[in-house]
Amino acid sequence: MKKLINRPEDVVKEGLAGMLAAHSDLIRVDIEQQIVVRRDAPVRGKAGIISGGGSGHEPMHGGFVGLGMLDAACAGAVFTSPVPDQMLAATRAVDGGSGVLHIIKNYTGDVLNFEMAAELAAADGIEVASVVTNDDVAVQNSLYTAGRRGVGVTVLLEKIVGGLAETKAPLSAVAALAQKVNNQGRSMGMALTSCTVPAAGKPTFELGEDEMEIGIGIHGEPGRRRVKLASAAEITEMLTTPVVEDLELKAGEQVLAMVNGMGGTPLIELYIVFDALNRILGGKNITIARSLVGNYITSLEMAGCSITLVRLDDEMIKYWDAPVHTAGLRWGM
Repeated sequence: MKKLINRPEDVVKEGLAGMLAAHSDLIRVDIEQQIVVRRDAPVRGKAGIISGGGSGHEPMHGGFVGLGMLDAACAGAVFTSPVPDQMLAATRAVDGGSGVLHIIKNYTGDVLNFEMAAELAAADGIEVASVVTNDDVAVQNSLYTAGRRGVGVTVLLEKIVGGLAETKAPLSAVAALAQKVNNQGRSMGMALTSCTVPAAGKPTFELGEDEMEIGIGIHGEPGRRRVKLASAAEITEMLTTPVVEDLELKAGEQVLAMVNGMGGTPLIELYIVFDALNRILGGKNITIARSLVGNYITSLEMAGCSITLVRLDDEMIKYWDAPVHTAGLRWGM
């Protein structure tokens, strides 16, 4: 195992300490509880937004804490859900009197722990709403979920919903928009290599030199099938077609398109995939109105990518374009 770490058991806390040192103008960090909080939280009159999950997916979620996105994020151990106490502390830290939205990826541990935290917050008198993202079209159930996994749409949802929350819209409206974005978004990913969890010290799974896994999850879970290596254009077709079909996208519609790197893929290769995606959608008369290309929801050093499409309307475009200032995403400032 070759990694830029000190001790496997210190990876998350030391990573958070480094994030705080680099971005103290944007965030404050509770190292012991592993919580990243927007520096000016709680914002009075604003619905707070928190998310969280296992570490190893950076910049998600801590890198998306700040103006126009999340108010707080909880970091579990690598590929392991945070605990309810973390989620409750984050909820309390961002409650500005207008309630808090929990954005939860559909993984069993995340769902159960956020549910418990919401019950505890309610006992404190904090109104909590929740949305569970489940955009992965690759498999119906997986090792970690009942139902579809929550993956790439989580990032796009956090940005769009964060834009609305900055207007101090009521929690009910913020939650409704979150549900709408989730309903209109789908994703699918693939891997060229596995990844190594520091505590495990060996790859999560094995792939032959001429093999790739289609439909993987963000923790290295198996996908739809293992096939021989193909060209970028062919891979893009394998990922795009199921997403378009599941969303029932039609000619004349417009989408927000994200080509996301899994952590170990060069940006030039992601742009090659985006070029192929643009050609495929253009051939169907589907317009990419907004786009995002890069590493946003990763799986440590896994080589591979995922494609996320969200059917857009004017409301979503408005809040996607709204200013955002986080460690991992910023524009309009």
